[in-house]
Amino acid sequence: MGFFEKIKNGLAKTRESVMKQVNGVFKSFTKIDEELFEDLEEILVSSDVGIETSEYIISELRAKVKKEGVSDPADVKKLLQEIMAQMLSGGEELDLSTKPSVILVIGVNGVGKTTTIGKMAANLKSQGKRVILAAADTFRAAAIDQLEIWAQRAGVEIVKQKEGADPAAVIFDAINAGKARGADVVICDTAGRLHNKKNLMDELAKISKVIERELPGAARENLLVLDATTGQNAVNQAKVFKEVAGLTGIVLTKLDGTARGGVVFAIKHELGVPVKYVGVGEGIDDLQPFNASDFVDALFSEK
Repeated sequence: MGFFEKIKNGLAKTRESVMKQVNGVFKSFTKIDEELFEDLEEILVSSDVGIETSEYIISELRAKVKKEGVSDPADVKKLLQEIMAQMLSGGEELDLSTKPSVILVIGVNGVGKTTTIGKMAANLKSQGKRVILAAADTFRAAAIDQLEIWAQRAGVEIVKQKEGADPAAVIFDAINAGKARGADVVICDTAGRLHNKKNLMDELAKISKVIERELPGAARENLLVLDATTGQNAVNQAKVFKEVAGLTGIVLTKLDGTARGGVVFAIKHELGVPVKYVGVGEGIDDLQPFNASDFVDALFSEK
């Protein structure tokens, strides 16, 4: 099953919730007027697209309808689809241009961070890349054990120390193992604490220093894992992590379990951070590299 089919299946709940209403609006209006735009905006807001982002989409839609002289409500739907695809596009590709490259994975506990790393490792390995995992969430023995299970599943190597070890020391070891073994990518797990922003900032700063010292000029991604089922709360989490971590991308998990897939638009618009991967199922190959136009096509698909 390709990305489009997987994402279409994964977006079933969001599509059911959002597009049924959108289609209803376009069927019930015979002319384009202010009420049509207001109804559409209301649907977007209620679908976790967010107030600010929904207002932006509808103002762009008004301008485009006027500029192109559109008079048929059915054509407005096509314009809406174009605007939403354009919003999400840009920056979806991972930068893995150096050998090794580093992916630092951050996020609060419970969002599926360790699972995401395992699936990402499997995805990169399937592309012929040699991957090493760094078990730098040393605050919980369970996190180290879980990452080891995923490393075995994905068929990649792991570097770990005991619970309570210095996370930066684990990453130091993993980077040096990566250099010695000719790895393409080192993926680093980190502790998922948000309640103490100061500790999180200090820890990430220390890790960054190690990466910069050991791999100067290396391509690096700081990916934040967010749980799509939390809706607007995911946007709030992303704002905090963006302040402390300089995010390069988002991984949105559990899309298949929610009708709140609209949150992806709020994240990109409000934070300017691209989505790099989406999780659409439990399987090891259900984490998919993100494609903006396929995502929006799947969202608007009526079949």
